[in-house]
Formats: sequence, structure tokens, C-alpha cells
Amino acid sequence: MGNWTNGHGTLRAGDVTVGLEVAASYRARTRGLLGRDGIEGALLLTPAASVHTFRMRFPIDVAYLDRNFGVLAIRTMVPGRLGLPRPRARHVLEAEAGAMARWGLRPGVRVDLSPR
Repeated sequence: MGNWTNGHGTLRAGDVTVGLEVAASYRARTRGLLGRDGIEGALLLTPAASVHTFRMRFPIDVAYLDRNFGVLAIRTMVPGRLGLPRPRARHVLEAEAGAMARWGLRPGVRVDLSPR
């Protein structure tokens, strides 16, 4: 998959499809989920290899994805934390805490991300 732009799309993992926001510019990645009280679906930060939850209002699930959108690791982060950069990560997927388990995401799963 080539270059991404800010916008919307879909995330598919198995038989689950959810809405996707894409943050591809530096400004959009820096803002991320700051100032929000929640998120419907997921937010893709690309390119990215780490995240933080400073000034966030809610805990999030963070999936680190490789260049082929394979899940390398998933972490739940509470507000006020700094995540370490993940080797081989090229993209980061964020969602409300607990969402990724409901979607069946786990290390080794490949997700299909499509821009609209």
C-alpha cells in the first residue's frame, strides 16, 4: 500500500469491519486523539512507531503494525504514558481500550486497511 493521506476508510480483521480515521500528516499524527472523549472505530497513525497518552482523556488500545499491516504487538495504555518505539513498526492503530480484543486483533493477525 502506498502513501496515505488524512481522511477516512475502513479496517477489516476477519469478519469485523469498523470505521477508520487516517492521520498521515505530521499535524494530524501529533493531534491524534487529544481533546476527544472517545472514538468510534479506530485511528491509523502513519507513519508511526510509537505513541504517547499525555493529555488524553481515556485509556486506549494501541496496535503496532508492520509494513504489511501485520500486528506486531498490542498494548493498552492509560492517560499520561509514553510508549517506547517498537522495532519494525511502520503504522500505529489506536482505539478505545478493549476494542481490539472485541475485534479479534492479536499479534500475527494481518488487518486490511482501505482508504475511502
